[in-house]
Amino acid sequence: MITRRTLLGGLAAGAATAALAGRAAGTPAPRAAAALPLHLVNNSGAYANGSVWIYILGNDGTQQVRVTPDGRLAPVSLADNGPDGFTDYAIPLAATGTTTVQLPPMSGRIYTSLGAKLKIKAVADGNGRPALAYPAGWVASDPNYDVLHDCAEFTYNSGGMFCNTTMVDMFSVPLALRLTGSGDQTTGTLKDGARARIFADVKAAAGFDRLVLGDRRVIAPGHGLDSGLFAADYFAPAVDAAWSAYAGKDLTVTTNAGAFTGRVSGDQLTFTGPGAAAGGVSFTRPGTRDVLFCDGTLAAPNDGTRGPLAAVLGAALNRSTLATHAAQPVTDPAAFYQQPLTNHYARAMHTATTDGKAYGFAFDDVAGFASYIEDHAPKELTLTLTPF
Repeated sequence: MITRRTLLGGLAAGAATAALAGRAAGTPAPRAAAALPLHLVNNSGAYANGSVWIYILGNDGTQQVRVTPDGRLAPVSLADNGPDGFTDYAIPLAATGTTTVQLPPMSGRIYTSLGAKLKIKAVADGNGRPALAYPAGWVASDPNYDVLHDCAEFTYNSGGMFCNTTMVDMFSVPLALRLTGSGDQTTGTLKDGARARIFADVKAAAGFDRLVLGDRRVIAPGHGLDSGLFAADYFAPAVDAAWSAYAGKDLTVTTNAGAFTGRVSGDQLTFTGPGAAAGGVSFTRPGTRDVLFCDGTLAAPNDGTRGPLAAVLGAALNRSTLATHAAQPVTDPAAFYQQPLTNHYARAMHTATTDGKAYGFAFDDVAGFASYIEDHAPKELTLTLTPF
């Protein structure tokens, strides 16, 4: 399965905004097949079609690209910046009803903006190649901070369509994906009134209240930490509890490679198991930022050993199951977010969706709880702005 972590890779855009935007598009394999019909449906109930714009931005495997309103794949160019200093890559919706765009093979994001167009600048990356400074709605100085916007992510290549709705960075616009082909799948759909419930739930959680930016968006706690809106040591007690628990007993983590046994010594949690080196696979006690971004000491390389272990540990800490469950990963969602000290942002996202799935943090795909769908013989993809 292509997860969000393998679906998207970093494309440095040579600008502070682009660096803060985090993950841009990845690099799919070439595909000679025809483009895929992408249907865009505005059921927001809050904005008319004439006040909604779509942007399809990403990478075709060799360069950063965007999709034009007529379905062509066009390379990003610095010359695309207009007199205001920004590109206009917007795809307008039809006056009424469904808008259909032909989606070429590529990997990237489908942005939606409501009430105003996005201000996206073409810049030179570190190698002097054209790139994009992606919107970063969690950064107060970003030109799109006051614009209501959100995105879904995808890779469409010779293997099929792989896509997700994401709240890893922020949540603002309710979006749902429907993918038809060998099957008929939907993800991302919120319960009735759930947008307001997300805002209220995050606002009410101790330490998370400043992540709610009016009625515009809720930003993820990792970005809140970087902006001084979230405590940099929030997860320290939970990490300490887990490190203490496994200083005296085994922690078992099962991945596709098999079962690993972990023990803590000092600041190191060391696993032995299939494929592990002679000294085992060790993780230094992670900080709160490592937990929230699933990075740093919890970075997950695509190596089949350390990567899956890091993902399981990161998920268990975000879901507050690590100290209490010596067999990981926990697969019963009833056990998630039961401790007062937990990722209440992710909890609110999962509570809000009709299928209980969401991408509230980067390792939410562990045990299959991410708002992710795939089809190896896709026929159509529909992105719907669902009711506010």
